[in-house]
Amino acid sequence: MKKFYPLFYISFFLFLLSCRKKEVQQEAIPNLKAVEVQEKQVPLYKEFVGQVYGKADIPIRARVDGFVEKIHFREGLTVSKGQLLYSIDDHPFRLSVSREESMLSEAEVNRVNAENELARIAPLADINAISKRDLDAAMARRDASEEAVKAAEANLNLAKVNLGYANIYAPISGIIGKTKAKEGEYVGKSPNPVILNTISKIDSVVVEFFLNEKDYIAFYKQLMQDGEAGLNRISHPLELYLADGEKFPYTGKITFLDRNVDPGTGTILVQSIFPNPDGLIRPGQFGKVKSIVTLLEQALVVPQRCVVELQGFYNVFTVGSDGLVTQKRVELLDEYQDIFVIKSGLEKGEKVLLEGLMAVQSGQKVSPELVSFNPVNQ
Repeated sequence: MKKFYPLFYISFFLFLLSCRKKEVQQEAIPNLKAVEVQEKQVPLYKEFVGQVYGKADIPIRARVDGFVEKIHFREGLTVSKGQLLYSIDDHPFRLSVSREESMLSEAEVNRVNAENELARIAPLADINAISKRDLDAAMARRDASEEAVKAAEANLNLAKVNLGYANIYAPISGIIGKTKAKEGEYVGKSPNPVILNTISKIDSVVVEFFLNEKDYIAFYKQLMQDGEAGLNRISHPLELYLADGEKFPYTGKITFLDRNVDPGTGTILVQSIFPNPDGLIRPGQFGKVKSIVTLLEQALVVPQRCVVELQGFYNVFTVGSDGLVTQKRVELLDEYQDIFVIKSGLEKGEKVLLEGLMAVQSGQKVSPELVSFNPVNQ
């Protein structure tokens, strides 16, 4: 009986060791979530640096020269169309109007005299009491006096126009900027200020950006190939990102494509317009315009969480039908929301690990659990 106990303990210990080994083997096959490589319709976007302009940026010019008597607005605030902005000393222009009125009166008196003289001479010419030459001279004086009246009227109108230019009114409603001339300053003739200010209409803003020649050619070829569908793509909404990185809440659209490519820069101008009801965007700002450049009908996509970047290379871990893990290098075409568009390295239907990427190794056996991945909601 004393020899039986050691043999019993040894057998029991070997039994426990074998059970533990089985548990270790079972634990060595982890259960990891995986997704299948899918085909989706994916729009490809491209970003362009754009500069903001007002829907209308109207310079306020001094159309006559003189001293600024008064400024009638507050800088940086809204002004209304027709509002008085600047008053230029109008004394010289009022004198000019008075002078031209006198010249017009003189011309009208001369016209009356010429008409009266012609009225006296004409009957005498009919009975040959005076020469034909005298009649012609009287008619010429009458015609010249009428033209002199017209010239005096034109000069008077011009003087009145210049007098009107002494008061400068807002041509549009909008935000007015900082004045470039102060009260008492002589304006309207270089080197003194001629452009006194600028008014910008910013309920909508214009954003201009440039396409390089390569992008333009690809864009236009795709446009011609797609026909009406391509024209619809032009109307696709544009996204605008401001300097703080936030997306502007309103979308824009392309309104203009320039007629030529700038030979100096190799780019073509594209103009777009964005609603700006809150007045957040001001002329002169810069932002990034994001636009659809093409639409991939059958793009291979995987969640961004599946891709591991190492020294500029991108890798995924695929799981075969035997449960073995294989590390594959992939080439990315673009990103959209939280998925990557795969250019090469994967095929549709392959299983790609979604978790355990930092612990798993190539050749390791795993038990994949297929899950669905919604790029919009996750």
